[in-house]
Amino acid sequence: MERLSDLTGNAANDYDAFAEAYAAENENSLVNAHYERPAMLALAGDVEGRRVLDAGCGAGPLTAALRDRGAVVTGLDVSAAMLALARRRLGDGAALHRADLRDRLPFADAEFDDVIASLVLHYLEDWGPTLSELRRVLRPGGRLIASVDHPFVAYMFGDPRPDYFATTDYAFDWTFGGRSVPMRFWRKPLHAMTDAFTAAGFRLSAVDEPRPDPAARELFPDAFDDLSRRPVFLFFVVEAGHPGRP
Repeated sequence: MERLSDLTGNAANDYDAFAEAYAAENENSLVNAHYERPAMLALAGDVEGRRVLDAGCGAGPLTAALRDRGAVVTGLDVSAAMLALARRRLGDGAALHRADLRDRLPFADAEFDDVIASLVLHYLEDWGPTLSELRRVLRPGGRLIASVDHPFVAYMFGDPRPDYFATTDYAFDWTFGGRSVPMRFWRKPLHAMTDAFTAAGFRLSAVDEPRPDPAARELFPDAFDDLSRRPVFLFFVVEAGHPGRP
């Protein structure tokens, strides 16, 4: 996950401050454990033997799931506290790196077959530099599988700005473990997202708006019906183009 405290001068999106509480919530929540993660794994498909970068790995639940499916996974996150939790989950031998997705990544060109970017790009106003780096570390034909807040989510949180076509930030407070923490995200219209992928050298393969796992209905009867009627996240699969090909 990205942290904006160094950009804004406040503690917005500072996962170091609430890593334990967030990881505990993320582990079994409806939107994470029974909606976003299953959707990402379904889009990834058969990852046996594939070299995968989990960009924004957090405490490592998706990293672990990919590894269990036979992938050779490298985790990356900007939060030291989240990486410590990932290390606890994955073991000392796991390949984990601390880095900011806005900077050059500590990997060679074409090092990975897939990059997973789970709920991370919406922390960035400008996707361009990050997507260019993710394209660089992917082999030609490799995949970037990304999930982001759906453009409509900002309106659910009461964003007073009605211009769908503008790239705008919105803020709200999350409550974890009885404490409130400030969060800030960037909402983009769909065409701005797809344009950013294309500009970075990706080809759009799939856009998905899945529904939660039906098995979660009994666990979250009220929230399940609400989530089934309106999307919270938007999912993309894009492929890294081959150099020299249009």
